[in-house]
Amino acid sequence: MPYLYQDSKPRPAAHPAGARATHSSGKGYEELKQECLRRGVLFEDCDFPACNSSLFFSENPPIPFVWKRPGDIVKDPKFILGGATRTDICQGDLGDCWLLAAIASLTLNEKTLARVVPLDQNFGPDYAGIFHFQFWQHNEWLDVVIDDRLPTFKGRLVFLHSAELNEFWSALLEKAYAKLNGSYESLKGGSTIEAMEDFTGGIGEMYDVKAAPDNFYEILEKALKRCSMVGCSIDTSSAAESEARTPFGLVKGHAYSVTGIEEVSCRGQQVQLIRIRNPWGQVEWNGPWSDNSPEWHSVSPSEQRRLSQAARDDGEFWMRFEDFKVHFDKVEICNLTPDALEDSTAHKWEVTIHQGSWVRGATAGGCRNFLETFWTNPQIKLHLTEKDDGQDDCTFIAALMQKGRRKLKKTGAEMLTIGYSIYESPGRDGHLGKDFFRYHPSKARSKTYINLREVSHRFKLPPGDYILIPTTFEPHQEADFCLRIFSEKKAITEDLDENVAIDLPEPLHPTPSPQETEEEKQFRALFEQISGKDMEISAEELEYVLNAVLKKTKNIKFKNLSLISCRNIISLMDTSGNGKLEFSEFKVFWEKMKKWISIFLQFDFDKSGSMSSYELRGALKAAGYQLNNYLLQLIVLRYSDEQFQIEFDDFLNCLIRLENASRVFQALSVKNKEFINLNIGE
Repeated sequence: MPYLYQDSKPRPAAHPAGARATHSSGKGYEELKQECLRRGVLFEDCDFPACNSSLFFSENPPIPFVWKRPGDIVKDPKFILGGATRTDICQGDLGDCWLLAAIASLTLNEKTLARVVPLDQNFGPDYAGIFHFQFWQHNEWLDVVIDDRLPTFKGRLVFLHSAELNEFWSALLEKAYAKLNGSYESLKGGSTIEAMEDFTGGIGEMYDVKAAPDNFYEILEKALKRCSMVGCSIDTSSAAESEARTPFGLVKGHAYSVTGIEEVSCRGQQVQLIRIRNPWGQVEWNGPWSDNSPEWHSVSPSEQRRLSQAARDDGEFWMRFEDFKVHFDKVEICNLTPDALEDSTAHKWEVTIHQGSWVRGATAGGCRNFLETFWTNPQIKLHLTEKDDGQDDCTFIAALMQKGRRKLKKTGAEMLTIGYSIYESPGRDGHLGKDFFRYHPSKARSKTYINLREVSHRFKLPPGDYILIPTTFEPHQEADFCLRIFSEKKAITEDLDENVAIDLPEPLHPTPSPQETEEEKQFRALFEQISGKDMEISAEELEYVLNAVLKKTKNIKFKNLSLISCRNIISLMDTSGNGKLEFSEFKVFWEKMKKWISIFLQFDFDKSGSMSSYELRGALKAAGYQLNNYLLQLIVLRYSDEQFQIEFDDFLNCLIRLENASRVFQALSVKNKEFINLNIGE
């Protein structure tokens, strides 16, 4: 559940040099390896054992898999043979072509590949049956260790394998990625951009090829020159079309990688070409500019060598860019973060990152269709101050990612439908309320709400301040999220829900008046009747007094106050420390009580005697408390019911706890506002 504290302040992109060890022992790769070498044993990973649970979570294996180490499969296993190349990736019996297309793109950048696949691993004298790989997850680099036991059938690898039967880096990489996501089955179905981001920490953009901009060729050319990873696919109109072959040798619903883009001189004209790779390692385009097409006869041998053109059935082929636009439907580009680019690269992105949660009843407000709760979603302020070079606008990419959903597949969780809206800031600080969104349209928004891990889009907006609202489509849906802003110039972001503030009126010290009000006379008579001559009442007696008075108040429909509430009232108001409430103390409390009742009635919109937990932020602000999302989520968890409703008794307890906490806070001058959490989270 997404209730653990997450610091929502913007932070820089993580650097892979500080990859965190993930093994349950707390030990890193080198320590585990040396331990195995000292003991003379091969590593066995207790976190991802060689058993069916690591393979599938929804079914039993369709065939009897046997887990074998590479040395039990071939005589002379190699980690990498002749360099890691895109021809080392051949798909097995798992529906993870999206992952394989990303791995093929990964091999095009040596620096990026060496980060994900540390190249100093081998089956030599220091072999201990342990390997490790590094992946990016939500602004953190993780070092994932595995043993080298791989699933086989009849002595052959079942899943990803290399064209060279004694090369194993790609099969081991797939295993490490399966471990990261919980099982091999968790890798079934996905988007190439997802794996590309996990290999680079980059940010993805998706293009509809049929609606691509006029300069689409230049966009792809620039992306490949920047070492961005690029994938493409053909849409299907039904499940039956998945992996169906077209007459031109292309496969529908299949993930390809783009490995090159060039112009070639042919018969005195320049022709734009694009190079595509099928991760199957076979099945290629058979139209113009395919491996054996006559067009190549008009290209000089030197040009063919420059393009690495060779007629072999390896899954890679060239095609005319105009034909590419006709036959393909989607292109995914993973732009690398600054840390992933070579120092000599001319262009680098500025990156800021926010972590947050959608929590039922507090911050899971849904999209703009649900106006009553939309405003309760987290809100991030974006300051665009620097124009693009030679332009009037500021370019940035906003990418919203839901966290950990693939790993939760085995619990039945699916990807949520997510998106975001961007509004022009009204120029005031603090969380924007419902009325703002009622009367102001969005300035920009994600192209669509979709059930992908990440939704991203490129924007050009004039310099100024904007508010970005990340949401699920439906309200009440819970997930953790990561919001990343990539900008061509520096952009400043801040979380509007981060501040905690207390603005209470001065404590009431009523002076005795010569004549009591009618209300005071009634209370005094009731006090004397219950308490006796000392005019002090216990918690049980206070419960009777308050409920007797509230029952006579016509506009109040809520239930009786509880004994716990009355004990909390006495703890708040008892200045003498005798555990009872004097009449003078009660009069001070009653003034507070009237104010709190008024606030509650103001936010009990349907006059049902309870208020929606989504209105709690506004109600607490009216009472003098500004809380950040984390504290608000804790309070909602503590005081709301399953229908996200808060009774007055719970609202009263919440305010008493907050006021008690604020008194201690102010008395001790505690700067760390998380101290409040210790008092309200009990």
